[in-house]
Amino acid sequence: MHEMIKNLINLGYLKTPSIIETFKKIDRTDFVLPKYKNWTYENGPLPIGCGQTISQPLTVAFMLELLQPRTGDKILEIGSGSGWQSAMLAQIAGEKGKVFAIELIPELKEFGEKNSGKYNFKNLKFLAGNAEAGLPKEKPFDRIIAAASGKKIPEAWKEQLKIGGRMVLPVGNSIFLIEKNSEDEFKETEYPGFAFVPLII
Repeated sequence: MHEMIKNLINLGYLKTPSIIETFKKIDRTDFVLPKYKNWTYENGPLPIGCGQTISQPLTVAFMLELLQPRTGDKILEIGSGSGWQSAMLAQIAGEKGKVFAIELIPELKEFGEKNSGKYNFKNLKFLAGNAEAGLPKEKPFDRIIAAASGKKIPEAWKEQLKIGGRMVLPVGNSIFLIEKNSEDEFKETEYPGFAFVPLII
């Protein structure tokens, strides 16, 4: 097992067996630019172009543990970037699941698509476009996750979440877990102390 994964387990950020297994199978080195390959397993963000970054492993682990994706889930990812998290979601969702990854910047959509293409996922679809409205034609989603920070939680995303579903997203310097208990009842839990690139929508 790689040292990076061992550290995340020892620090308590990685706990769920399916997520640990996914970290082992989906190699971060396949999603970073060649000039940063030497820093692949460092616990820090790395530039991927267009002013965006691949998130640090600790943050990805923390958010996936909050999200708790399951086999068969239909998942919406906002801001696919490098495609690393997209590929991990596809790995967990499995053949019976589906992952829709939206990226506003066309070059990054292609970058993520190419990177994750090495894994031949049939259940992962990349889309270029504005994510503020979510993806209404594919709703409802079991899980929704955003990779960049916005100023508020878009109502469209909450509406497209299935009852019993979970959404994880950064707002400012906090990560929020939103649990949908009924059509108009949501439980919000805030986890402060993180840094993210701004969400471009």
